[in-house]
Amino acid sequence: MGKAVNTSWLKRVLVMVSTVLVFNGVLLTASSASAAKYSPNFKDVELVEFINVVGKNLKKTMIVDPNVRGKVKVRSYDLLTEEQYYDFFLNVLEVYGFAAVDSGNNIIKIIRNKKAKSAAIPVVDDENPGHGDEMVTRIVEVKNVTVRELVPLLRQMSDQAGGGNVTNYDPANVVMLTGTAAGVERLVQVIKRVDRAGDQDVQIIKLKYASAAEMVRIIEALSKSKQGKAGTPSFLIPKIVAEERTNSVIVSGEKQARERVTKLISRLDSELETNGNTRVYYLKYSKAEDLVKVLKGVSESIEAESSTTKSSRAKGKNRNVSIDAHEDTNSLVITAQPDMLRSLESVIHQLDVRRAQVLVEAIIVEVFEGDGVSLGVQWLNETGAMTQFTNGPASISSIAAAAESAQTQKGEIVPAVYSSETGEKISDQYRKNDILGDFSAAATLLSTVSGGMFGIVKDGWGAVVQAVSTDTNSNILATPSITTLDNEEAHFLVGQEIPIITGSTTGSSNDNPFQTVDRQEVGIKLTVTPQVNEGSGVQLTIEQEVSSVSGATGVDVITNKREIKTTVMVDSGQTVILGGLIDEDVQESVQKVPLLGDIPIIGHLFKSTSNTTRKRNLMVFIRPTIIRDGALMNEISKKKYNFIRADELRKREDGLELMSNEKLPLLPKWNEQLTLPPSFDAYMEDKDSKKNNSEKKVNKTAEQEQ
Repeated sequence: MGKAVNTSWLKRVLVMVSTVLVFNGVLLTASSASAAKYSPNFKDVELVEFINVVGKNLKKTMIVDPNVRGKVKVRSYDLLTEEQYYDFFLNVLEVYGFAAVDSGNNIIKIIRNKKAKSAAIPVVDDENPGHGDEMVTRIVEVKNVTVRELVPLLRQMSDQAGGGNVTNYDPANVVMLTGTAAGVERLVQVIKRVDRAGDQDVQIIKLKYASAAEMVRIIEALSKSKQGKAGTPSFLIPKIVAEERTNSVIVSGEKQARERVTKLISRLDSELETNGNTRVYYLKYSKAEDLVKVLKGVSESIEAESSTTKSSRAKGKNRNVSIDAHEDTNSLVITAQPDMLRSLESVIHQLDVRRAQVLVEAIIVEVFEGDGVSLGVQWLNETGAMTQFTNGPASISSIAAAAESAQTQKGEIVPAVYSSETGEKISDQYRKNDILGDFSAAATLLSTVSGGMFGIVKDGWGAVVQAVSTDTNSNILATPSITTLDNEEAHFLVGQEIPIITGSTTGSSNDNPFQTVDRQEVGIKLTVTPQVNEGSGVQLTIEQEVSSVSGATGVDVITNKREIKTTVMVDSGQTVILGGLIDEDVQESVQKVPLLGDIPIIGHLFKSTSNTTRKRNLMVFIRPTIIRDGALMNEISKKKYNFIRADELRKREDGLELMSNEKLPLLPKWNEQLTLPPSFDAYMEDKDSKKNNSEKKVNKTAEQEQ
């Protein structure tokens, strides 16, 4: 019962407090809604009740976050308008770490200011920047400084722990600010004062005596040394560029920085004491001998042009130029007048550049297919009649001759011998030994026979039937590759050299013959000259040859040769087909006896037929790759190196049947240092160490035995 009474008493107290808040916390005096005045006076009031009272007075629906807690103790001695009253409300929330987010339709959400920066707060601009402690987002465009350097400064001035946030977007060079309207406006004013264009201007200084490139090099070296020692601000360091065409120096930066550089240039750009000048240029990429011819031609053109001007004739200067190459240091030694020296120096800088390299990979594919069928019947009679055809492996006459020479001849009988005087028998009758047949002709004949051959001999007639079928397939794949400099010819050969007889002579009596022999390269040959064009295009002058030994004749050997000579344009990394050869040859040979060979079915006994088909398909593909830096070259070399090493690892895993696998060679890992044999000193130290260890073991064993 007491518990119920206490609950009822608590409700009455809350109603009284609410009444006090409504009537005593806010004094409303107005004759109309537009002239409403508020006098807020809150003392130890719950923050939730404070929000509800303000919502009722302003006729707005307040949605309060459950985490909103605290007591409000605040009073205003002035009468506030509705706008001032709302600002007063926002100020109180900001002090307690909360923010009001206007969701529209007179609905306001009260949340922590940390969450407000990710809520749907309004995006304002210069015309409507917001007011007071209203949470807003504002985007500010920066014109003269980079936002990446400006944002760290702004973050130190904003409430990053609360609802403030500063973010930069580099592509548009803008700053996005989030926070209270007053705080954001303060940061905007800071940005406007910092974002002021300095006295940045461009000045062109034309030189009379010195070289623009050399002048820029000297000034940049001085600027780097001063910056490292004294810590010169970046905005006081001018940007300097050499314009070699007009021999001018372009200076960009602040006024005082430009003036300092201008004074330095005017002091350095002075005429030499003598008319001549000697300079040594150390080349980085080009050959000194190659540049001498070019520079002499340029100097002669300049002399011819300057000799026609009136000023040159008036001065009467001697414009002799000396250009020499020093091969050991790959440098040029030039003696000339200052203006001539500057012109030649400009040419040297433009020619002495790193040249691109080109990796040319070729793919050669040749597929050959050949089929042949032969069938023939030949007849022979012992009286001499025969049918003989030459499109078969062997003729019947050669077969008969080989068979006859291979037969064994029986020895003849020698009769008994009697004396003519006495009539006595001197020797008995006997038979000579048989003469063995000569099988050399039969062996030569059989070596030419392929397929099946059988014969029949009966009653003085003989017949030979020959049948053969051939099927040939070959697939040749070659992938040669070569790397060369731009505009440099490269040659690649994988094959062998075979001897070719080019002539022969004999003596006056046909003795001591002499032959001259030349060696011819046979295999896969690739000759290429690449020219790198603007962008990724490569012009290739290519000579591609695939040759092989086909056979031999009575005079010399026969070689097969497929060659392509062409000039193509292809992009780097793309594959182009240079050319292809596709031919198909079908031949049919029939030899027969007239009339008899035309009889159906029976006519096959009097003729010989041979059919052959050959088909060759040859394609050549080329793929160039431009290599402009060492990183790409290292990557390509690493891939090729690891491919070979992986193949060696595979062979080592397969192993050898009769030997240890350690006998197989293996490349070291990429970039692994090669293991060198020890030096003499290291070898002697190791030998002495082993000797001392051995003596210690012997002494220790002797001590144990004792």
